[in-house]
Amino acid sequence: MPGADGRLTHDLDPHDRGPQDACGVFGVWAPGEEVAKLAYFGLYALQHRGQESAGIAVSNGSQIMVFKDMGLVSQVFDESTLNSLRGHLAIGHARYSTTGASIWKNAQPTFRPTASGGIALGHNGNLTNTVELESWLGERDQPGETLVPGALGNEATNDTSLITALMTTYPELSIEAAAKEVLPHLKGAFSLVFMDEETLYAARDPQGIRPLVLGRLERGWVVASETAALDIVGASFIREIEPGEMIAVDASGLRSSHFAPPAPKGCIFEFVYLARPDTTISGKRVHSVRVEVGRTLAREYPADADLVIPVPESGTPAAIGYAEASGIPYGLGLVKNSYVGRTFIQPSQTIRQLGIRLKLNPLRDVIAGKRLVVVDDSIVRGNTQRALVRMLREAGAAEVHVRISSPPVKWPCFYGIDFASRAELIATGLNTDEVCRSIGADSLGYVTLDGLVAATELAKDDLCRACFDGVYPVELPLSERLGKTAVDEQTRTDADGLATAAAGVGASDALSRP
Repeated sequence: MPGADGRLTHDLDPHDRGPQDACGVFGVWAPGEEVAKLAYFGLYALQHRGQESAGIAVSNGSQIMVFKDMGLVSQVFDESTLNSLRGHLAIGHARYSTTGASIWKNAQPTFRPTASGGIALGHNGNLTNTVELESWLGERDQPGETLVPGALGNEATNDTSLITALMTTYPELSIEAAAKEVLPHLKGAFSLVFMDEETLYAARDPQGIRPLVLGRLERGWVVASETAALDIVGASFIREIEPGEMIAVDASGLRSSHFAPPAPKGCIFEFVYLARPDTTISGKRVHSVRVEVGRTLAREYPADADLVIPVPESGTPAAIGYAEASGIPYGLGLVKNSYVGRTFIQPSQTIRQLGIRLKLNPLRDVIAGKRLVVVDDSIVRGNTQRALVRMLREAGAAEVHVRISSPPVKWPCFYGIDFASRAELIATGLNTDEVCRSIGADSLGYVTLDGLVAATELAKDDLCRACFDGVYPVELPLSERLGKTAVDEQTRTDADGLATAAAGVGASDALSRP
């Protein structure tokens, strides 16, 4: 997406991958409207949530047509394609793979025929009980139970196709009724949009880990991952889809049911980085929360400096808050080229060595001789910050004080964010002073977890904070729990000779998937 903040991914160094957003989903039921184009623009507003593939499914009441391909929304669709997708309801998906390979077959929406028609489905999140669900599918995929006995399990290559396969094992039920049978069995994070020929559906996991909102058009309804996607299509925000809720929209109107009691655990990293700053989550504008995090960071980790600069664009709101609370002037010391790094042209080794310089260039006359506070949203491996500090010093900065608007990322995510493996997370093996030495900064400060939570104005127990504190709100399979908590006696050292986490600790199960 380029989002409102203009970024395509967290990566300032295109070859040092940061946390990857899961997916963006969009759905619209609006007879008389150009629903494919509404879905296109909705996905455009959600492009930040996934840049590997994009797809739209449209129904005209009698058949569902799906068009999807690898690439950005603007690369996949053109005017003629959208004009060919005619109907009264549509769903769309922008994908970043956290399970299943990044190939066309796994692009979404996924489509599957059923006894009564077809189903198309898009998914944001990550299921944690796929082994259990595969076993259940094997039990249900028997002669007389499905359209093609024995075939469904072979076709399910990711958790999305697994969901649709399970729904088709209820040929005697409507899609709505089949969904009510399947959804209570799903564990993990899932915000779903799906459709048959007549009806738009949306469902959210009982913890509400990933966002999902409902909007109203003059002649229809919209569901989307973020409120920013409602804004772009002119829909008014109605409410969030509740945790454990499924809604259905058809000619009879909108109806709601709950398949599980709510136990809210919204992802706190949405506030840190994933969501667009102009999105509202739980009644809080993300930009305002990030500014408040910056104010908190200034109080918790002050610095004696001349200028506060952000790492654009994701560090900008927190830098504004830091400057406001500290009284240190705010300035732009780095210029970003947002269009480098998402290209199909592979750079040569010479160009690759430029790294961060492909995306950032320092304003030398602004930063020369200055003591800088540099505000960024997170540190994953530390490679980007290390290169950034070096670049600023070469441009004449007298001091570089790094401030991070999230706590240290120490644990893998099992719910739809693809961090580096735990072995690669710099904060797993190093304390703050050691990370500071490793990246070459004069000082380093992370906002505290309590400070971050306070900025959201939400109850700590209503937020998933697992990547920061290792407390997982949805039970994980034993193999993943063991992998997460295992301590390998072997250690390795980084380029600075500092001890870091052993390779393979914690994330081999969680994050080795494509």
